Amino acid sequence: MKNIIIATRGSQLALWQAEHIKALLMERYPSLHIDLNIIKTKGDKILDTPLAKIGGKGLFTKELEEEMLRGNAHLAVHSLKDVPAEFPEGLALVALTKREDPRDAMLSEKYASLDALPQGAVVGTTSLRRRMQLLAKRPDLVIKNLRGNVNTRIRKLKEGEFDVIILATAGIVRLGLQEEVRYFAPIEKTWMIPASGQAALGIESVDTPELREMLAFLNDDEAIIETTIERDFVRILEGGCQVPIGVNATLEKDHIHVKAMVGLPDASQILEESLTYKREEYAHVGEVLAKRMVERGARALLKEAETMAMTVIFND
Repeated sequence: MKNIIIATRGSQLALWQAEHIKALLMERYPSLHIDLNIIKTKGDKILDTPLAKIGGKGLFTKELEEEMLRGNAHLAVHSLKDVPAEFPEGLALVALTKREDPRDAMLSEKYASLDALPQGAVVGTTSLRRRMQLLAKRPDLVIKNLRGNVNTRIRKLKEGEFDVIILATAGIVRLGLQEEVRYFAPIEKTWMIPASGQAALGIESVDTPELREMLAFLNDDEAIIETTIERDFVRILEGGCQVPIGVNATLEKDHIHVKAMVGLPDASQILEESLTYKREEYAHVGEVLAKRMVERGARALLKEAETMAMTVIFND
């Protein structure tokens, strides 16, 4: 191929991701011509409603996928945590890049850490996973919904709407926004388990042998192992973005360590599991972990969590 079109959202982070992959492709294939097809998705247009109420994180990928299926783009670059488990016929997840820091991070103008927050501090996040884990440790906190792109969220923090906001560390670092606030602190995974796929980039493309071969060099073996486990876990639990699920796999030499948590958004019920397997056994780990959770009633708990989110949390 001599020409490639990358479909992308127009947010600062989405453009960074698309430009990052474009640069890697041009370094690998110097004669390749690459254009960006910038699309404003429904998820970008509706900023006053939580994603779970208007269709979930798939809103950020659906219209990019439609552009590829129409022949108006060859590939799209996604934050893997936003990518659904299933893909439309004719498209595939063909590459996973090296993973950055998967931790969540707290940003604040007043407080240096979550432990330093006073009673009743106001925390901004629309993530049910983050809400659950914050309230599990600090039931006194006031959690308020927060939408918008990264810059909008930081602006709201600076304007005093929140004492703290919670975002993904990788997004802040990629955009170089660590210095935009007085305090930026990644949250240890012992305090908050990240989302499935967090900090990895997934390359979705039209499913052809030529594109698969062209994009294969972007793959990172460690990211594939870790995120395969995490995505299998979520897929088997049938957990969409409307429910609080934290799962993180960490590869350390010849072993993979996995921690997972599911529960209710108000933290009144939580299930936790952890396990360690040999690296070469990774293909089945997500399934094993999910089945353990299912045996403990995880699916019923997640259905209750979805109802709670729709009828209480996202209606306030």
